[in-house]
Amino acid sequence: MPWHSLRDFIQALERSGELVRIRERVSPALEITEIADRMIKSGGPALLFEDTGTAFPLLINAMGSDRRIAMALNRASVEDFDAEMQALLQALMPKGSGWGGRWRALMQLRGIASWLPVERQGRGACQEVVMPLPDLSKLPVLTCWPHDGGPFITLPLVHTQDPDSGERNLGMYRMQVFSPRETGMHWHRHKHGAAHFRAWAARGQRMPVAVALGGDPAYTYAATAPLPDHIDEYILAGFLRRRKVELVKCLHSDLRVPADADFILEGYVDPAEDLRTEGPFGDHTGFYSLEDQYPVFHLTAITHRRNAVFPATIVGIPPQEDNWIGKATERLFLMPMKTTLVPELTDISMPKEGVFHNVAVVSIRKAFPGQAAKVMNALWGAGQMMFNKVLVVVDEGVDVHDPHAVMRAISAHVFPSRDLHSSRGPLDVLDHASRVPAMGGKLGIDATAKLPEEALEAAPPEDFEGSINLGKVKAADQGITGLWSGEALGYPVLVIALHKTARRQVRKLAEKLEGAGRLLPFRFLIITEHLVDPADASDVLWRVTGNLDVSRDCYVITDQDPRGVLVVDGTSKYHRLDGFSRPWPNIIAMDPATIAQVDTRWPAYDLGPFVPSPSLKYLERTYPGKAVAEEGWAGKIQVMDLEEDGDD
Repeated sequence: MPWHSLRDFIQALERSGELVRIRERVSPALEITEIADRMIKSGGPALLFEDTGTAFPLLINAMGSDRRIAMALNRASVEDFDAEMQALLQALMPKGSGWGGRWRALMQLRGIASWLPVERQGRGACQEVVMPLPDLSKLPVLTCWPHDGGPFITLPLVHTQDPDSGERNLGMYRMQVFSPRETGMHWHRHKHGAAHFRAWAARGQRMPVAVALGGDPAYTYAATAPLPDHIDEYILAGFLRRRKVELVKCLHSDLRVPADADFILEGYVDPAEDLRTEGPFGDHTGFYSLEDQYPVFHLTAITHRRNAVFPATIVGIPPQEDNWIGKATERLFLMPMKTTLVPELTDISMPKEGVFHNVAVVSIRKAFPGQAAKVMNALWGAGQMMFNKVLVVVDEGVDVHDPHAVMRAISAHVFPSRDLHSSRGPLDVLDHASRVPAMGGKLGIDATAKLPEEALEAAPPEDFEGSINLGKVKAADQGITGLWSGEALGYPVLVIALHKTARRQVRKLAEKLEGAGRLLPFRFLIITEHLVDPADASDVLWRVTGNLDVSRDCYVITDQDPRGVLVVDGTSKYHRLDGFSRPWPNIIAMDPATIAQVDTRWPAYDLGPFVPSPSLKYLERTYPGKAVAEEGWAGKIQVMDLEEDGDD
């Protein structure tokens, strides 16, 4: 059964032992974030802050576990999605043209009709109370991280409409509060909300916008889902809740919003108005997204239900609550890709360290040479998969959710000189590492077993299986602060933490090691910055893929081994050392004063055993400065050329 309100869902969470109430007054400025970050990363429950200093309580981490995301979407488990979507698509596309197949399709279409949203007359529960003077300062809007540009509404369900077709879009675009009646509207150029904005601008008219907060959590998920163009998000929500979504007309525009939402913010965006600086914001990438220019949302009305609850989330260094939302998306949208686009696809995983778009692993049922490359190209052209940076393809039977199984496949089947495929295309607007915003390189890794037509012709060197002298590797550059070798696990991977002080230092180090034969038996050389522990695989994957523009930072050298060595430069890039022209963002960590405050107040929150701050791991790894990193640690010491002093 669908949730009739956000409070209905809260009560179910509480009955299931999945929610804790905090009755102590807690500030929405940083304090709630610090508490939530500790609980999310330690596997804690949903949190209901009952005293926020406003008239409204705040709910956070409502979907931050396998069980809670399943509850939010009215399923026993997220895996149920796969079977349901498969049954749906098979019914819609029956084999053969007999009456039996047609009848099954007709019955399924009747089921879809039962999920279409319905408009009801009169006001909804979301309009029980009309705020006399709309004022966003009366809501417990979070200031999430120390260098954020201000408070941000983080779970807004933004309703827009195409002025020509009348097509509705439900999107989720963060909203920085500029004043009691103004916010930013952070829709990226790829999003439907931005397309609607351009259509209203072409008409020279103000664009009506309505923002819902709360209600059935299925609405929140639907707003984040990578649906195909022209598919109404409320159809998906109806499918998830197994019941039509009831919509009501806004008070001051023709937009329709969910009748059971907790809050409705009505207003408009004026395309004739100048854009305004929005940000910085501690984003889901684990880095700050920096200042940029976005339209302004002007608030004209706030309505809400009695006893409304303000929903919020935080993002930052993974894992955060959005990790579980992303895992639901894996299950819900795997079958459509399998059935309509890549029929050989058998499974998909987006590791949390890849923050959804940096890394994906897929398994395929392989039948012909070059099939992995075919899959890469198909997926890079599929919806939001166009933002993917690194795509690994393995055989059916390899567990894509097991990092060690994936690494075993890469170790067994990948020769960099043969099995890497590169491309260029769109990247997420939040990607900070690309030479130009929103576009950069892509790397495909074919880790499938090779057919005879795909075999490598050149023979490997005889001493390929010899062990490496890590001491000699470390002696190759005085900037090396740490090493990790995958040799003991059978992984031909060497990770080096490097304190960069010279231009082209990474490339010179790789060439020096290769020329001296010191990369045998490794086929993957990953360079990360000295602030990262090279033995911390999760941290390395997050930092390296976040700092990567494949077209600039990945290359293969083959001097000593015809199979090649892939060099990956996962260090931060700066103008002084790397010629990088864009500002480089800082990683996200809470400030020491807030950490100390929450430490002191922990018993008052009544949250059980003390949980230390996750930010303690990263405070010493942030750069000088605020949201924008300074020139980097190299700016504190003399920049020098790497000495070419021969073999050690």
